[in-house]
Amino acid sequence: KYDMDFAECRAWYDGYRFPHAGHIYSPKSVVEAMLSHRYDAYWNSTETYEALKAYIDLNEAGLRDAIVRMMAGASIPIDTTTFQNDMTTFTSADDVMTLLVHLGYLGYDIDRGEVFIPNNEVRREYVTATKHGEEWRIISDTLKASDDLLAAVFEKDAAAVAAGVEKAHLETSQIQYNDEDALSYTLSLAFYSARRFYNIVRELPAGKGFADLVFLPRPQHAEKPALVIELKWDRTAETAIRQIKEKEYAGALADYAGEVLLVGVSYDKKTRQHEAVIEEWQQ
Repeated sequence: KYDMDFAECRAWYDGYRFPHAGHIYSPKSVVEAMLSHRYDAYWNSTETYEALKAYIDLNEAGLRDAIVRMMAGASIPIDTTTFQNDMTTFTSADDVMTLLVHLGYLGYDIDRGEVFIPNNEVRREYVTATKHGEEWRIISDTLKASDDLLAAVFEKDAAAVAAGVEKAHLETSQIQYNDEDALSYTLSLAFYSARRFYNIVRELPAGKGFADLVFLPRPQHAEKPALVIELKWDRTAETAIRQIKEKEYAGALADYAGEVLLVGVSYDKKTRQHEAVIEEWQQ
């Protein structure tokens, strides 16, 4: 009736998980999107972002790192048993995250015992809540730079891509450590802007020191190229490209008829320098 793409609606407003309940959407957000003919953040107009900011700024042990990883798309294990079921008693990061589940700022997978940011609308709340304050400056700066980084990929500017990922990696490494997961989360944060156009699939690494992501354009952004991005350490960017081809990541794009860009980024742990290579995938 409103000629709006359903997959986009799901990306923005679905994501909560309840046993036997199917998909859960915010009625207010869906209605506002249909009436305005624009997908945007509407749920947050019922509350101010200060409510979220007040709790994540408590920064209980491990909380900031958990928030950063969830903003990058991760699910985080949680112990809900210590929660006192009030708004004031917090003894751990788990307590704060359990409250955020109650408030709708996190989804909860009861089978896996994990929490996650459920959709683009709520994720935007976290971006807003981390814009201010020195403790979040690193993340805020990385997210602000993501537009330029994505544009550099579209322009196939390998030097700019290497510089952008290097800046994001060096900044976020103050929070995250040099392991495969951290590299993947670094890429996810560095390419945060891509969430406006893509569904992002994180591939599971099968080797030492690399992380990879596949960016699939949502239907209304079909003019964008699909992206396969791999970051390796202590290897060349050409090796990263070769790894993509050998693992045939584009096989996941078998039904995709548009342009595919392969982005290989290398990271030297000793010099902390990055290089990048960008190629069009020849299917």
